[in-house]
Amino acid sequence: MQHPQTTRSARDGHFHRSIGLFSATAINMTQMCGIGPFITIPIMLATMGGPQAVLGWIAGAILAVADGMVWAELGAAMPGSGGTYVYLREAFQYRTGKLMPFLFIWTVLLTIPLLMSTGIIGMVEYLEFFFPHMGWWPVHLVSVAATGLVTLLLYRRIESIRTITIALWVIMLLSVIGVTAAGFSDFHASYAFSYPHGMFGGHFFIGLGAGLILGIYDYLGYSTTAYMGDELRNPGRTMPGSIIVSVIAMMCVYLALNISVLGVAPWQDIAKSQSVASLVVERSWGHTAAALMTVLIIITAFASVFAGLLGGSRVPFQAAHEKVFLSVFGKLHTKHGFPHVALLTMGVVTAIGTFFDLTEVINMLLAASIIVQSVAQIAALAVLRRRQPMLERPYKQWLYPVPCAIALLGWIYVYVSASVLSLLLSGAWIVAGLVVFAIWAKVNRSWPFAPVEIREAYLENH
Repeated sequence: MQHPQTTRSARDGHFHRSIGLFSATAINMTQMCGIGPFITIPIMLATMGGPQAVLGWIAGAILAVADGMVWAELGAAMPGSGGTYVYLREAFQYRTGKLMPFLFIWTVLLTIPLLMSTGIIGMVEYLEFFFPHMGWWPVHLVSVAATGLVTLLLYRRIESIRTITIALWVIMLLSVIGVTAAGFSDFHASYAFSYPHGMFGGHFFIGLGAGLILGIYDYLGYSTTAYMGDELRNPGRTMPGSIIVSVIAMMCVYLALNISVLGVAPWQDIAKSQSVASLVVERSWGHTAAALMTVLIIITAFASVFAGLLGGSRVPFQAAHEKVFLSVFGKLHTKHGFPHVALLTMGVVTAIGTFFDLTEVINMLLAASIIVQSVAQIAALAVLRRRQPMLERPYKQWLYPVPCAIALLGWIYVYVSASVLSLLLSGAWIVAGLVVFAIWAKVNRSWPFAPVEIREAYLENH
């Protein structure tokens, strides 16, 4: 799962460029490979109506590579903490002051917790392997309790998540390899490649749009190194390389996993499964092995939510500290010194998100972030090329503006393919953000109630 990571600013002069291409690619893949594929394979199959669901992951990979090249240019030119927040602040300050970075942080208060909600939902789905007859109330009580436990564990100063991240990666790697191996050990080509008649009919592109939403959700995390630009060796090579290599590598992993799963049972059975990994391992290696695999996946889901909320709660704190967001989020816990307001806010939103259907949550988090982050970043790249032509760019997007156009069309396709409910809720959240911004700007005497303040932070360093 993707979450912004705070790094040292390139402006403090104390960073150490120690991360090479291999390590950077591993970092991206660690963030990308969470519980995602284990909960989306059945939905993808049901959505696209057969084994052609693999096209959803291929389409997701194409969008991720194109969008990754946007991240690569912006991240290499403006390394340090903040990621999108920094890019939007620098690009849109000329006309709309602090509006765009404010809206991005406002959206983060929704999207990061919703991303964590998918982890909780997935964890509870796999718990049903052990408790198959859980009703609606037990499922949601466990979901809220798990979210509360994560928040409680985080309600203290935690210096590093390095150990958690490494453990998460190892357990997830074991899970992916184990499920893939189990699938291929009892593989039936007649199941895996049993394509339905007329699969490219009139509803194909509607299904592909919904499949692309799930596919790009599984790739989230490919831009992690964009938040670590000042720690990369030769960022002009390492950043785009780590993004593109990690996406292609994960596409191969997902395709292998998907095909192995499809070879174990008819796709209709897999599409109805709540815990597809458990189903595959149980059919291939028996109940005990499936139980062990299920435990590993439950641990992975819990740990990913822990790491995601820990990192995510620091984002609004950083923005508030720089006076670009609501000041209440800039307060630290009086005793333990951590951003408790952001943590509690995100914990509540995560708990609320668990009451929605998994597909709806994924739709909402993507719909909310596409306009304010994905599309805005593409615009930011073009604006900065025009407004700051002297900005040092260790990497300039290959074949510009073709990748930008592909990414823009892909994100628009994802957006219009989202459910009506997710579009309404995410739209309402952004509108609320505009209202809150207007009040905040009035109180702080910022644009539009004062002239814009222009500070080209990264040009000042050269």
